[in-house]
Amino acid sequence: MRSLLDRLGIPAALAWGYLGLLLFMIGDGVEAGYLSPYLVGLGFRESSVGVIFTVYGVAAAVGAFASGALSDAWGPRRVMAVGAVIWVVFQILLLAVAIPAQNYWLILISYGIRGLGYPLFAYSFMVWIMAAAPTRQIGRALGWFWFSFTLGLPTLGSALAAGLIPAIGAYRTLWLALGLIVLGAVIALTLLRDRTGFQGLLPPHQRDVKRTLLGSFTILAEKPRVAVGATVRLINTTSQFGIWVFMPLFFTRELGFTLSEWLHLLTVMMGTNLAFVVVFGALGDRWSWRRTVAWFGGSLAAAACLAFYYLPVAAGHNFLVAAIAAGSLGAGLAGYVPLPPLLTAQAPDRKGQVMSAYSLGAGASVALGPLIGTVFIGPIGVAGVMWIYAGLHLLSTVLVLLLPEPAR
Repeated sequence: MRSLLDRLGIPAALAWGYLGLLLFMIGDGVEAGYLSPYLVGLGFRESSVGVIFTVYGVAAAVGAFASGALSDAWGPRRVMAVGAVIWVVFQILLLAVAIPAQNYWLILISYGIRGLGYPLFAYSFMVWIMAAAPTRQIGRALGWFWFSFTLGLPTLGSALAAGLIPAIGAYRTLWLALGLIVLGAVIALTLLRDRTGFQGLLPPHQRDVKRTLLGSFTILAEKPRVAVGATVRLINTTSQFGIWVFMPLFFTRELGFTLSEWLHLLTVMMGTNLAFVVVFGALGDRWSWRRTVAWFGGSLAAAACLAFYYLPVAAGHNFLVAAIAAGSLGAGLAGYVPLPPLLTAQAPDRKGQVMSAYSLGAGASVALGPLIGTVFIGPIGVAGVMWIYAGLHLLSTVLVLLLPEPAR
């Protein structure tokens, strides 16, 4: 089994972590395709729901940023545990109190704080991978990280929701997600025994939380190329998180798709992404990290953003056409997977802080995507928002080509 995992590019010592991550992200992804229209259905305005997701995104950005620095100080395993506890506690508050009371501010607060949970859990495991995986397979190891992440959020999560909502309802489905979160966290925290993640990644005399958090900020100024790479990561999933919030309403209200059809489109998008994160991870190891991100990430994603709007509009209620467009976007988003090793190469002696900058970009995209929609969908419509997303992806192509790639 160990030799098979090594051939696949999965570090055998971290294998249980991948399974735990998968289950955790399935639980987190259950809501991805329907929570926005569900909250609108409770009587809240679309703009108000957009604010909820923006606050959630800000919290996710904070959690993502803190994951690397806290892993340096405390060790990835402890940070993962903190993230899991936050997710569970505030999901219970959301489901047991806030939603039944239909209290907007309590929903905003509980769901917003819960946004800290998944990035602390997931991105701390990514830091663990970066610290423990052999250099020769780091691209593939990260590809499998994103495979597990995306297979859960939103691919299997959305598919599970599509099957459960007609049977038990939207509200009970959210409770089931909580059980998956607990199961994934228990597996990762009890069966993952690689000792690298059990203690801070920095030398003992440098494991000061304030110092590591401050260093994660200052590195953006001290190493401008790290800031450029973090911006590329920000752009990577900005369109994805915006699309998850606003496109369900567009497809169901304007194009005539059912919610179930939208969830299946989301499954197609991220299922395609699943296949290509592994492909592009291996391609980055064998060809070029930088060129893979530029041409199969930024450029392809830009074209796919426009296709995801214009092809369904032209074809009308045609699932096949929409699925082709969704799949192309999923592939383009996967093209960014070799970015972490390219980014850590810009400051190899400060990997934890570099990964904090990377994770900050990842987390901030959760807020920026919905924010762009909230601000611009009124004045310029869905088409204009998709053009903004496409333009950002093209900008990321230019930016990543500015980063030097080390000889290997």
